[in-house]
Parts: sequence; C-alpha cells; structure tokens
Amino acid sequence: MPEGSSKPIGPVAGTTVPRFAGAATFARVPEIDRVTRYDVAVLGVPFDSGTSYRPGARFGPMAVRQASRHLRPGHHVELDCAPFSTIQVADAGDVAVTPFSIDMAIEQIQAHASELVSGGRTVIAIGGDHTVALPMLRSVVRAHGPVALVHFDAHLDTWDTYFNAPVTHGTIFRRAFEENLLVADHSIHVGIRGPIYDHADLDDDLRFGFRTIRASDVDDLGVTGAIEAITERVADLPVYLSLDIDVLDPAFAPGTGTPEAGGLTSRELLRILRGLTSINLAGADVVEVAPAYDHAEVTALAAATVIFDLIALVARRGSAA
Repeated sequence: MPEGSSKPIGPVAGTTVPRFAGAATFARVPEIDRVTRYDVAVLGVPFDSGTSYRPGARFGPMAVRQASRHLRPGHHVELDCAPFSTIQVADAGDVAVTPFSIDMAIEQIQAHASELVSGGRTVIAIGGDHTVALPMLRSVVRAHGPVALVHFDAHLDTWDTYFNAPVTHGTIFRRAFEENLLVADHSIHVGIRGPIYDHADLDDDLRFGFRTIRASDVDDLGVTGAIEAITERVADLPVYLSLDIDVLDPAFAPGTGTPEAGGLTSRELLRILRGLTSINLAGADVVEVAPAYDHAEVTALAAATVIFDLIALVARRGSAA
C-alpha cells in the first residue's frame, strides 16, 4: 500500500462515479504512477503475432478493462474478502510491444514485467495471445526461482514448432520446460480437450512432467476433486497460473482465437479458481480474449472476473499470512 497511508487507494466508487464513466483502468483502480507502492500490478500485453488461427487478441487488454467496469469490486462474496482494501492494486498500463517481431516482443515483455515483479510483487498480465506467457514466466522465475505451473486451457501448448517458428502461442510451455523454468513434476494442465497432431504430442507432454485434467475429467472428479488435484500437485511451491480463456466452452467464451467445443462452464472455472486459496500465487496471465469474435462482452467479462478472483486470492493469502 502507499507509503504514508494506512489504506490502499482503491477503485473509483461506483456509487460516486457511475461504472460506465471515469477511469479506463482495470476495475477503475489507480494507475501505477499514482501510487508509491503496490502489491499487485495488472499489466496489458497487446501482442498476438504468435497466433496460429484467428488473430485479434492484441485488443484483449482494452476489452477486458472495459468489461471490468461491470465489476463491483468492494467485496468478494465467495472468498469473503475486500481485496482492494487489503492490498494495493495498480494498473500498469500496456507494454509497448512491437507487432512485427516475436523475438523482440518477447524481450520487451520480459523486460517490462521484470521491473514490475521486483520486490516480491505479483503481476497479472492481460493478453494478448498465449505467447506472452513465456516472457511473463521468465520474469517471475527470475524473481522467485522455478515455479509450478497451473495451466487452464483447451490445448496443451507444448508443441515443438509451428511452421518452423519455435515460439508461438502453442509452444511456450515446451520452451519453459527446456529452459528449466518449471519445477519438475509439479505442473498441471486443466480443461484440455483440443485436437492434437499426433499421439506423440501426449507422450511429449508426459515427458515434460505435466499432469493433465481433461475437461471431461472434471465431470468425474467434480470441482472439489479438481481443486484437490491442483493443490496437491503444486504443494507449497511458488505458482504461476496461466489461463487461456478458451478453457471455457465457446458458449461462455466465443471471443477467442481457437475455440473448442466441450469446455468448462464459467461456474466450474470460477469455483475451481476460488478453491485455490492455499496456493502461493507468484504471477499469472489471462490470455486469448479476441473481442472481434465476442458477443455482448461475454468473453471479456469472464476474463475480467477471473482477474478479480486472482487478485482476491492474493489478498486473501496475504491477509492470512
């Protein structure tokens, strides 16, 4: 929270300034230059040049911030906490990122995020396509050491190359494994259901030390079983949580680049996230919101709600420490 202040600077009150007016930051929290200290920074990463199917996630940060106006962030009912009164959350704006070079973009994102993460702070990135998770992971590992990855997605994202490109939105977690960013045998995929190119894709993923909870497994495990599997897998390690919005069924998130039928419902996803109260969240991203394919802000609102939940998890753990 700000130095010299006993209370964090919170969002603009919706009872004072209507939610459709006022600041265009996430949930209308202060911009980062308005606070002297912060616990969580929300960072826009408007980059989608690693996309393999439908482009447009570069407009995700803008759309998610706009949809976040709908939130009433004063108190999180399910987690029973007031996150913005407990910790200082700031909007760090957008990374100034090139749309033309993946390699240069990776460097720009990593450098920007590394500055924000220093001092034990948590950065939650709004993508952008899933390529942005690799530089975000690198920045977190630089601050915390190797992490356990909790990956919500329709797809494994552990392919080797795509059209000979080694870094795309479908290859980042193979690169993370190769770079020793992940603690061995402590990472997990949740919601997987997308098609694969060959059975070898599954063999490779096992070799990288991932456990997988497919979307269909949630039917058998239930929400409670999924929460238990995730928390057991990551133990007390620092966790990086990466959430591709296409983990949701297209009925709940049509505005995304690679939609797949048979996904989680919004309620299932939020219940699982809200059950992860014991994890040590060191960083996170919410990616692949492509507003051109959205309807009535359905996808952007889902993403904004997920980010609010992640902030609440950080606040809740911090207040219990």
